[in-house]
Amino acid sequence: MPGYEVKFETVTVGGTDYRIRSLLDLQQYSDPLGEAERAGISPASWPLFGHIWPSARTLALAMDSFDLTNKRVLEIGAGLALASLVVHGRAGNMTVSDCHPLSQGFLEENLRLNDLGPMAYQTGNWNIANPLLGRFDLIIGSDVLYERDQPALLAAFIDRHAATTAEIIIVDPDRGNRPHFCRAMSALGYAVTERRANAMLENGERYKGRFLHFQRSLLN
Repeated sequence: MPGYEVKFETVTVGGTDYRIRSLLDLQQYSDPLGEAERAGISPASWPLFGHIWPSARTLALAMDSFDLTNKRVLEIGAGLALASLVVHGRAGNMTVSDCHPLSQGFLEENLRLNDLGPMAYQTGNWNIANPLLGRFDLIIGSDVLYERDQPALLAAFIDRHAATTAEIIIVDPDRGNRPHFCRAMSALGYAVTERRANAMLENGERYKGRFLHFQRSLLN
């Protein structure tokens, strides 16, 4: 084994079952080459990428019916990238990004498990420039504001990779960093709206967080 244990679970989104390889639990850490440490990932946060969180389920459910026409889509801090699998399954123009050294490998295995073809992946580190990543019409993410320094870093990262006319959708479980992030996005010229999700997930769990919606256009 590579120093961690996995499980296989079925996640249903909009009536479609997705077979997902995830970490067995959140009590794991394996960084033999120091890749996670160099990316700024602490031992405590190392396993967080490998779990399907309620916010990720909520975002995936939203993407199951979202209009993807002519949109180049980026998922940020994607972890296991459930929403990206949904978009990809709908033939959307999808790119996955994360800074975790195992994220790409888990993505490739989950694509295989669901008989989906290759999907674009680029390392997305919010602390540095990512020149190969490009710009996107729609940027999505879930539960990405759990550390104090993340709002400013994430807002700047999004601004670097948003097209001139762009839409950003973040699902947030009412974390305390949300207001700071919304102010940072507004300062960068994005129109900001929020709404309660009040989503009923297909596993029977009610999600009570929020959809954060940001939009930039030539008219803003």
